Amino acid sequence: MTNTQSQEASQSPGADPAIQKDLTGSMRTTSLVLSVLAFSAPLVTVAGYLVFVIAPVGESAPVSWIIATIVLLIFSVGYTTMTRHVPRPGAFYAYISAAFGRTPGVGAAYLATLSYILIAGGLYIFAGITVSGLISGLGGPQTPWWLWTFATLVLINLLGYFNIDLSARVLVVVMTIEVIIVVIFDIFVFAKGGSGGLTLKPLNFAAFLNPGAGVALLIAFGNFLGFEATALFRDEVKNPNKTIPRATYVSALFIGILYAVSGYALISAYGSTAVHVATSNPSEMFADALNKFVLPGSAAFVNIVVATSAIASLLAVHNVSARYVFNLGVDKALPPYVGKVNPRRQAPSRASLSVGVVLLVLLTAFGAPFAFGGTDPSVLIGAGSGVGSAGVLLLMAVVSLAAIVWFRRVGVPKSENAWKVFIAPAIAFLALAGMVAFGLARFDLLVGGAPGQYSWLIGVLVGIFILGCVVALVLKRTRPEVYARLGRRDRIVPEVPEDEKV
Repeated sequence: MTNTQSQEASQSPGADPAIQKDLTGSMRTTSLVLSVLAFSAPLVTVAGYLVFVIAPVGESAPVSWIIATIVLLIFSVGYTTMTRHVPRPGAFYAYISAAFGRTPGVGAAYLATLSYILIAGGLYIFAGITVSGLISGLGGPQTPWWLWTFATLVLINLLGYFNIDLSARVLVVVMTIEVIIVVIFDIFVFAKGGSGGLTLKPLNFAAFLNPGAGVALLIAFGNFLGFEATALFRDEVKNPNKTIPRATYVSALFIGILYAVSGYALISAYGSTAVHVATSNPSEMFADALNKFVLPGSAAFVNIVVATSAIASLLAVHNVSARYVFNLGVDKALPPYVGKVNPRRQAPSRASLSVGVVLLVLLTAFGAPFAFGGTDPSVLIGAGSGVGSAGVLLLMAVVSLAAIVWFRRVGVPKSENAWKVFIAPAIAFLALAGMVAFGLARFDLLVGGAPGQYSWLIGVLVGIFILGCVVALVLKRTRPEVYARLGRRDRIVPEVPEDEKV
């Protein structure tokens, strides 16, 4: 345990000494930012998701990320305030438990765990398809996508077995390369004036307000997922009370600016034909622009980096999933086996391997019919990432409400104000709840297929939440001493003295 952690978190008298609870690490702001940025896979987003936003809203696509950035910066206000005053690992699990009670808190943790695992499942299939296509595109043999999916699964689990510092170093390298490529593209397009000159059309908010705005915003908000995981690495960063808020704000700003500027550059590269190209040839839009404005033939190199981008994103998602499993294991809401720290690696190795096993089972069960039936597995990418994204967005809305409930109950410290603990969280809750409502109403936009075809998948989210609540209630009845520690209450949160309240 670091000095900072030992000052801010002590174990309660009822804590189980048989379980080593403390992860360690030395990540600083830059490493943490790049680690969570990997979740959004910058090059995959610029080469793929940007195009899908241009199609519904046209040239005003960059406005999507501007709006999403503003909302998520406001979300960060209440979220980071909670991280300072509820210094417990567990992120959604800890904060929702603190505000609404242990039972819904465990339900939320189960929901978060499954959501991130499902996102990982979709990414594994995407990575397999991407690597397989890359090999054949470079003149190599045709190889089955599922072979590379499982090879990637092995690689990610090997990296996840070790201390977070190793993953952070890998992600820093990959993210730096990705961001450099994207920034170079943007600079070259701007320097050459795009296809027909640079205009303010892509920043026209009035033009953005059309029937496709909801779709565009849903995709844009999805590109930010992962930035909220900064709080989950509380025990693995230096000076968490400063590093986590700083990294959360920097991540939101960096992601928003990078994608808004890159969207503007991509539209400028095509000018008046941007919408037509986005609808007629979306898969090659970025590659063709890169060849034209940067360097002919450079798209081949970018295809390699797209593959590494997908793998880096998987490592980020895997680390997040493993830490939710670890925190639930510490609290015995999952088998205590997964809540033990590897004494040599100082990492949640058992939780990490458990996530790998779950994904192996899911990928085998659901991927086999596609792998050996000759059908397109891309439907699984949409199903996994779509259902998981809906779950995470829902939890972000709930945790905003949790900040309001928590500070209303315990009082507002003099170091905070109404904007941080009430107003900003309320705005974030309304905006995020609106996005969740739209996403559930048009679930086909998240998971693909015809309207209503996969709406039954919403039941998966409801079911896992209920399962978590049932586990908590069973513990309450059969093991009240364990129930009392749910929500990582082995970490004592000191009450705010009356003379320090507003």
